[in-house]
Formats: sequence, structure tokens, C-alpha cells
Amino acid sequence: MNCCMYNRKKVRNMNQKRTSTFSNGLIWFGAGVSIAEIMTGTYLAPLGFQKGFLAILLGHGIGCVLLFLAGFMGARTRKSSMETAGISFGNKGNILFAALNVLQLIGWTGIMIYDGALAANGLWDIGKIPWALLIGGLIIVWLLIGLTHLGKLNTVAMIALFVLTIVISALTFGSDVFTHTAEAEDTISFGAAVELSVAMPLSWFPLISDYTREAEKPFAATMASSVTYGLVSTWMFLIGMVAAINLGTGEIAGIILQAGKGIAGLAAVGLAVVVLSTVTTTFMDAYSAGISALSISGKIPSKAFAIAVTVIGTVGAIFLPMDDITDFLYLIGSVFAPMIAVMLADYYILKEDVGEKKFGWISFLCWLIGFGLYRWLLHVDTPLGSTLPDMAITMVLTVAVKKIIKASTGRKA
Repeated sequence: MNCCMYNRKKVRNMNQKRTSTFSNGLIWFGAGVSIAEIMTGTYLAPLGFQKGFLAILLGHGIGCVLLFLAGFMGARTRKSSMETAGISFGNKGNILFAALNVLQLIGWTGIMIYDGALAANGLWDIGKIPWALLIGGLIIVWLLIGLTHLGKLNTVAMIALFVLTIVISALTFGSDVFTHTAEAEDTISFGAAVELSVAMPLSWFPLISDYTREAEKPFAATMASSVTYGLVSTWMFLIGMVAAINLGTGEIAGIILQAGKGIAGLAAVGLAVVVLSTVTTTFMDAYSAGISALSISGKIPSKAFAIAVTVIGTVGAIFLPMDDITDFLYLIGSVFAPMIAVMLADYYILKEDVGEKKFGWISFLCWLIGFGLYRWLLHVDTPLGSTLPDMAITMVLTVAVKKIIKASTGRKA
């Protein structure tokens, strides 16, 4: 029995209970309600409301269509995100992407706990370290409960988040925001704003199949996941952008306190949003790190690994500065956008699977070209950002090269 088969068997045994479409939607609602999303939205404020909103809609539209296609692969094949990478890159080749995915998820875990602790401390000043420890501890509780057993707890958490976020939204938005025009448009271009909006859905590409593979109804659950995430993430971006326009601040605590001056108990409401949203989003990062670790070695206990990732992230949040995440988002994009492009080309267009091979060398070559192209496109101001052009070119390249090889040799590449 090869390693990939062993991994799949082990994961199936661990997760016999299938998740409903509703529970998948709840999971991705929690992923969307995120401090990181709000903070990224503040970067778009110089464009003004109309251009900024258009960039958000365009970026999330592109990102979530691709997110659906990535998630549906895992839902149909019942494979985790990193197992689906084996379709294109081989049953040993996917280990590279699993390792890179674990690294980026450790990074995300630290960033989310860092942002959550800073925001919470701005609302109740007891120190960043206690807040980081509390948030990290709650994430571990979520992990111990497990994905298929969160059920009622996740429902209650999402209802609370929904109500609390409406309160913050009502206080943040003002009637004058819709007519606000750009004051410093050269601070960020429209294409760069689209790319930032694509970058958030893109950051979930290497994770979504970890959840859709467990769904009772693959298509419905994947659609619910991508649509729910897209709508909620757009909402969060809008809160951040509007707050920066109306209130002149990009800090979560500042947004909450300035938006609700004189309103008793608002700090407590904001604190609940900050802590709960950080826990529900970061839980997914840590959980998927454990699933990705299984693709590296079937002997790694995924839950224990996820808890270790949370501990490492908490330590990083305490000792390391993590204020600007734009370069981190672009790095994720440059690695995983061409990876997903190659996989989409193989699965949906060529309908080929090289999972029986150790390495899919042609796929690696196409990915490497896509990686370099993405890095170059970051320096080119296109109206659609870097992700969509990079993925389109990488997919065309993959299809063309593999068809030529198959035509000349009679074998799939």
C-alpha cells in the first residue's frame, strides 16, 4: 500500500460522519468573519467607495469562482486539498506543496492570533500576551472538539457573530460614504486593489477540500461554502474600507470605539466579535495544517499536529511583529495560484490523473513557469490584478504542453 493510499484510508477512518451543506456554510461564514479581511479592506480606502467597492466585487468574484472549482475537486474525489495536488504532481510530488501549505498555515495562525490579541487589547487593556494565550487556548478547544462534532457550538457561535457584525456594520456605515470620491488614488491602483481582493479567497485554495471532502452533498456543500465565504468576505472588506473612509482609522479597536462613541457596552460587543471571529477562522488554519501533515507522512497524528501549530502560532504572535501582511498574501498567491491552475487544467480540461506516478515533472515545470510569471505580474499594473492572468496563462500552457506530449508519445505527461 503506497503512502497516498494509506493517508486516504487513515483520514476516512478518522472522519466517517459526513457534514451537511448547512454546516459547511457555517464553517465558511466563520472563515469570512475575520479581522484580517477587515484590515485588508482598509487598504482600498484611497480609491473611494465606488471604485473600492467595484474592486472588492471583481476580486471576490474571480477568487470565489476559482475557490469553488478547487473545492469541488476534493468534494468529488473525497480527497484533502493536498491529496488532490497528487492528481497533477504525483503521490510524492504533492509532499512539496503539503510542506509549503503547512508553513503558510503556521504563518496564518500566528498572524490571526497576533491581530486578534492586538484588537482585543485595544478594547480591554490587559496586555497582548494574555489575549494571545486566551485566543490560542480557545482554538485548541475547537480543535479538541473536532470538525464533525462542532455542530451546535458552531451554530451558536455563528449566530452570535452574525448579530454582532450587524451591530458593528450599522455603526460604521454613514450615508455620506456612498458619494465619497478618491482623495489619494495613487496610493493604490485599481488593479492592485483587485489583487488584494482576490488574495483572500486565494489563501483558502489549499484548504477548502479539507472540508468539502467530508460533505454529504458535494456540489451543494461546495457551492454553499464558496458563496457564503464570498459574501461574508466582501462584507468584511466593506467594513474595513468604509471605516477607513469615514473614521480615518484602520485599527479594529479604533473602528469599534470611534463608531460607537457614547454607546454603553459597545466595547464588550466588539471584544466578542474580535475573539470569536479570530477563533473560528484560525481553527480552520490549524485544522488544515494537521490534514496537510498527513500528506507528508501518514504517521503524523493530525489533531496533535494542529494543536502544535496553534502553540507555535501563539508563540509567534507574542514575540514577532506581524503588522503588514500584503507581502505574505502575494507570496501565497505566487505559490498556490499556479498550483491550482495546473490542477484545474488536469482535472477539468485534460481529465488526467498522474497520481500513480511519484512525480508529475511536466506539471512541476508548468507550475514553476507560473510562479515566475506571477512574481513578474506583481510589477505590472493590470486591471484584473495578477492572479487571473497568471492562472489563465498557466492553464493554457499546461493544456498545450501536455497535449503535445501525448500526441507525440501516446502517453499522458
